[in-house]
Amino acid sequence: MNVVIYARFSSHHQTEQSIEGQLKECYDYARRNNYTVVGEYIDRAISGTTDNRPEFKRMIVDSKSHLFQGVLVYQLDRFARNRYDSATYKAKLKKNGVKVISARENISDDASGVLMEAVLEGMAEYYSKELGQKVMRGMKVSASKCLSTGSYIPLGYKIVDRKYVIDEHGAEAVKYIFEKYATGTPIVEINQYLNDNHYKTSRGGDFNKNSLRRILSNKKYIGIYKYSDVIVKDGIPRIISDELFNEVQKRLVINKKAPARTRAKEDYILTTKLFCGHCRSLMTGTSGTSHTGEKHSYYICNKTKVKQCGKKRVKKNYIEDLVIQHCRSFLTDDNIEIIAKAVAEACQNDAQNTIIKHLEKMLKENEKAVENLFKALESGAIVEQITSRIQEKNKEHLELEKQMAAERKKGTILTKPQVKFFLKQLQKGNDKDIKVRKAIISVFVNAIYLYDDKVTYILNAGNEQVTITEDLLNDIEISAQSSFINSLGVPK
Repeated sequence: MNVVIYARFSSHHQTEQSIEGQLKECYDYARRNNYTVVGEYIDRAISGTTDNRPEFKRMIVDSKSHLFQGVLVYQLDRFARNRYDSATYKAKLKKNGVKVISARENISDDASGVLMEAVLEGMAEYYSKELGQKVMRGMKVSASKCLSTGSYIPLGYKIVDRKYVIDEHGAEAVKYIFEKYATGTPIVEINQYLNDNHYKTSRGGDFNKNSLRRILSNKKYIGIYKYSDVIVKDGIPRIISDELFNEVQKRLVINKKAPARTRAKEDYILTTKLFCGHCRSLMTGTSGTSHTGEKHSYYICNKTKVKQCGKKRVKKNYIEDLVIQHCRSFLTDDNIEIIAKAVAEACQNDAQNTIIKHLEKMLKENEKAVENLFKALESGAIVEQITSRIQEKNKEHLELEKQMAAERKKGTILTKPQVKFFLKQLQKGNDKDIKVRKAIISVFVNAIYLYDDKVTYILNAGNEQVTITEDLLNDIEISAQSSFINSLGVPK
C-alpha cells in the first residue's frame, strides 16, 4: 500500500528534532508493515488545534489523485487535536479511498479499535483545552504585572525587559495623528503626511485608513493596559491626554456609523455527526434574528438550502441537550468500569504489533537453541566450541530483550485508571461546559440521523442503530439504550 507521512510540531516546547523523531517512527512502521512511502507533508510550528496548515491542506487536496491509500502519522494528535477538524478531514480522505494510520497507537479496525480511537481523540482535545487554559493563566499572571504577553506592539512603544516603554519616533507619529484628527483633518491627509515623511506603522508598512482607526481607538495611548479580562489603569506610559483621546472618540462616532455588533462565536458540537434522516445529507449550524432582535440558532439540512429536501430545521440547544442527556445516561459507575477495561484491553492487544510478535518468536528460537546446545554439551560434544556458542546466544537473548522493551515503550497504551479518570471527568463535569459537551460527543457519537419525529443514533463500537421514536418537538424523556454499551456487555 502506498502511504504518505504527515508530521507536525507546534511552537510550544517542541523543535525541529520533533519532526525528525516523527519521521523515523513513521518510516520504521511503514517498513515493518510493507508500506511504500511516496511522499511527506510537514508543517512546522503550527498547532494541531487549527486546520490552517498549508502542508496539511495540500495533502488533503492531493488525496484526490489516488496516488496513496494511507496517511501515516506519528500518533493521532499530530493529525488534529480538534475533533471537528479530525472528523471532517478523515471523511474527506475516506471519500478519496485514504485512511489515517497511527504509527504509535496501532488502532485496529474492529469495534474495540473504533472505541479506542474515539477515546484517544476525545482525550487529546480535552487535554489540549486544559493546556490552553494553563497557558492563559500564565499569560494573565504576566498581564497582572503589565508585562508584554507577546502580542503586537502598538506604534509609539517598544519592549524593554518585557515592559512597555515609549519609542520617541513612533510617539511623534501617534501625537500627530490624534491632534490632527481631533481638529477635523481628513484621514486621507493624515496618511499622506505620514507616508511622505517616511513614518511606518508598528508592522513596518505604510499608513492607511484601517491602521489609523486602530490607533485612534487604542486605549494603551492613555496608559490603560488590557489583556483578556485584565485591565490596569496607568499600567503603561501614556502618550495622549484623556481630554484629547475623548475628543477623538466623539469624532469617530460622528464620522462613521456605529459598527455592527460582533457576533458571538457559536459552537455547533454536532457538526460532522448530525445527518438528515430523510436524504442523509449533513446538517450544519445556522442562526437568525427574530423581529424582536433575539438571536436563534438551528441545525439545518444542507439540501434544504437549495430546496431539495423538506426536512424541518431543529433548534440547536434542543437537539444538543437531547444527545448529551442520552450519552450521559451511559456514564454510570458500572459502565465506566466496563468501558475503561475494554479500552485498556484494546490498547494492550493492539500494542502486540507485528515486530513484537517477531521478536517474541526469535526469543523462543533463541531459548530453544540454547537448550539444544546444553543437550549437546551433556552428550560429550566439544566443550570449548559449545560454551562459546552458548555465550553468543546469551548475548543475542539480551539484545532481543532490549529491542522488545524499546518496542513496547513506543506504543501509546492507555491504562484502565487513565481511562476511568477521563470518563469520571465527563460524568461529574458540568454538562453546560462546552469542553465537557464536546468530549462526550467525541467519545460516544459516530453518527446521528435526524427525522422530524424521531432520531436514530449510531454510536461508537458498533454499527447497529438505536432509534428514539418519541416526537422531537415535544420535551420528553429519552430512555432507549445503545448498541455502544451493549457491544461491551453493559447491562440495560
